[in-house]
Amino acid sequence: MRDIAAAAAVSQSTVSRVLSGAPTTVPIAAETRQRVLRTARELGYRPNPLARGLRGASTNLIGAVVRDFSDLFFAGAIEALVVESMAHGYNVVLGHVPGRAGDEALSLTTVLETRHTDAVVLLGDMQQHPQFLADLRNSIVPVVALWPGTSPREFPTVDADDRAGIRAGLSHLVSLGHKRIAYINAELPNEYRAREDAFLDFMRERFGAVPPGYAERSLSTLAGGDAALRRLMDRPDPPTAIAASTDVVAVGVLHAAHSLGVTVPDRLSVVGFDDIAIAAHTVPALTTVRMPISEIVGYAVTQAVRLAREPADVQRLPALEIFQPALIVRDSTAPPAPR
Repeated sequence: MRDIAAAAAVSQSTVSRVLSGAPTTVPIAAETRQRVLRTARELGYRPNPLARGLRGASTNLIGAVVRDFSDLFFAGAIEALVVESMAHGYNVVLGHVPGRAGDEALSLTTVLETRHTDAVVLLGDMQQHPQFLADLRNSIVPVVALWPGTSPREFPTVDADDRAGIRAGLSHLVSLGHKRIAYINAELPNEYRAREDAFLDFMRERFGAVPPGYAERSLSTLAGGDAALRRLMDRPDPPTAIAASTDVVAVGVLHAAHSLGVTVPDRLSVVGFDDIAIAAHTVPALTTVRMPISEIVGYAVTQAVRLAREPADVQRLPALEIFQPALIVRDSTAPPAPR
């Protein structure tokens, strides 16, 4: 602003009033205003949103704190968050809370305390970071949580009906004639097992029990799904269908099946969960339960922007909005082969 003032032959306070657009008791001539704006353009002036944040003004920034950047599901969620935020006139600042608890989130907390973002969106389970959650709880910055897992519902929260999604995938397999259905649960932080519990309940309701060894657990990786299927197919009574708690694990299952010579879907049907981008391009294309990412993120951003525009002293009560997933039938499921 000093450079603009010198080049436009006006005071720095005049430059400040013109660029901020704030009302002033001293009129500024139209010619002077235009000269300041023209000089600012010529000099390439751009306001610093972080500096504006320190003064308490809106920064038009949303802070996104992500549980795991390496997770393909969250990669898609981040993309949707950026697109939706930009549609509201906001940019996104990304932060990462590592998987190990400790003081790693202190820098993020500092940013929040100096109000460098207008709102914060949490992506994933943050229960391993109680101090970080406590800092958010006491911050003036509004927080919206997505897919919180085992985290307490202490902020406005948006999630999907995982139980309904699992039941949709299993009902599809049963409708094709499958009874020997195994499940592979990706181990997530804090032992989040809502999807696994939904599988166990469904199988008990439909068939009276879960066959011994048919509920497998694996790392939340391609290799984890691969290894889990190898264990299942090594059983004397291998399943004819697999339901996986994530698409990443399901893709690992497809790889293992190919390696073992178990053709999909002729000898083995596979259902995933999430409908990440790669699911439609596997061979065969993966039948899966689509997580309504765009709808969930769109709702969350709308809530975050609304809360950011409210006075800081307005009480923000926890709330929960649930979205329904949808079954997407592709080529990895078919009726079981005759015995």
